Amino acid sequence: MKEIPNLSFSKLWNISFGFFGVQIAYALQSANISRIFSTLGADPHSLSYFWILPPLAGIIVQPLIGMFSDRTWCRFGRRIPYLFVGAIIAVLVMCMLPNAGSFGMSVSAAMIFGLFSLMLLDTSINIAMQPFKMMVGDMVNEKQKGLAYAIQSFLCNAGSLAGYLFPFIFAAIGISNVAPKGVIPNSVIYSFYIGAAILILCVIYTTLKVKEYPPELYAEYHGISKKEKEEKVNVFRLLFKAPKAFWTVGLVQFFCWAAFMFMWTYTNGTVAANVFDTPAVETVKDGVTTLVLNTQSQQYQTAGDWVGILFAIQAIGSVIWAIVLPVFKNRKLAYSLSLILGGLGFISTSFIHDQYLLFVSFLLIGCAWAAMLALPFTILTNSLSGGHMGTYLGLFNGTICVPQIVAAATGGQILQIFTTPGSVPPEVNMLVLAGILLIAGACCVGIIKEKE
Repeated sequence: MKEIPNLSFSKLWNISFGFFGVQIAYALQSANISRIFSTLGADPHSLSYFWILPPLAGIIVQPLIGMFSDRTWCRFGRRIPYLFVGAIIAVLVMCMLPNAGSFGMSVSAAMIFGLFSLMLLDTSINIAMQPFKMMVGDMVNEKQKGLAYAIQSFLCNAGSLAGYLFPFIFAAIGISNVAPKGVIPNSVIYSFYIGAAILILCVIYTTLKVKEYPPELYAEYHGISKKEKEEKVNVFRLLFKAPKAFWTVGLVQFFCWAAFMFMWTYTNGTVAANVFDTPAVETVKDGVTTLVLNTQSQQYQTAGDWVGILFAIQAIGSVIWAIVLPVFKNRKLAYSLSLILGGLGFISTSFIHDQYLLFVSFLLIGCAWAAMLALPFTILTNSLSGGHMGTYLGLFNGTICVPQIVAAATGGQILQIFTTPGSVPPEVNMLVLAGILLIAGACCVGIIKEKE
């Protein structure tokens, strides 16, 4: 078996550069979906249900992308065709989603349109995102995988930083940050437009710069025999034969991604209520009167912009911590410590009512995010041979999607338990729960079985 040669820093950078644009799209989705659907009229107890579709799409799409791309080869490569198609679809949907309230539709019709757009957006982002992880597994040797995923983590967080800041920047330069009832503010709409343009430019750059290994050379680098190349993929058999790292890291992933699903869903309401004193209004549903935050108020929309700032601070914390992580000789110690710091960051949001002090909380949360982006894939790809790399990485995405689905499906009921009749739902309690989940994940790191 030939050894994959060391790649220059520029080649490692080019492999992941398109991830910058993809992550801008993902950040805009993460930071604004709850805001968009709340503005359209969604009840806080129902917000988590709108988040079920993205991971549900991911758990179906990503294994298929992995399986099909393992068997694909054309003049553009094996992973890049899927990357490019996913990016094109994402760009189109990014121009549709924020306009859900601008087409004169009823509230229910706007919700359905928004849900359909969200499902398409997340599916296309998944199609575009997964090939980057696969190309590192395909083209980078074990010595350089840590650096390659660190570069990917940096570009991921840099893209997140840009995506999170766009609405705040547009509002600061005078673009309207409020809109009529049921209509998304222009600051958010323009952010999606700019994000779409950057996404396609970054993906074109990677498409032109990266040349994947042809099938014969790939087989030599990964020790794949002719029989293995012709072997039909049986997903259940692959799962049965999956290395222990697949399942043990997957358990940690469950706690981590459930926690971050709660963050994406409930941070907007938390900041609006606890920091910006957003007024409440009464709503009547099925004859029951409840109090909810006034999503048409200036305070709520300002809080939405500030959430983008906080998520940007989280991205900065991730970049800084990603530089620190390689210093740790014990990878599992670095993983568990990162998750504990993130857990403390989430829990601290319950005690902080100053918008600037929240920077500390989200810097700590960024530590967990940095570890989640780099360490699981480094551990897993080092334990895999190259024959079914894409399929295994697609299946491993289930350890990201399943916890998000569980969190989205149960979030409304859990929030209902915390809600006192006659009071606004205490969404901050969901962030405290997220912190507890991260600390539970840190406790499970010890059982991870790494390749010797």
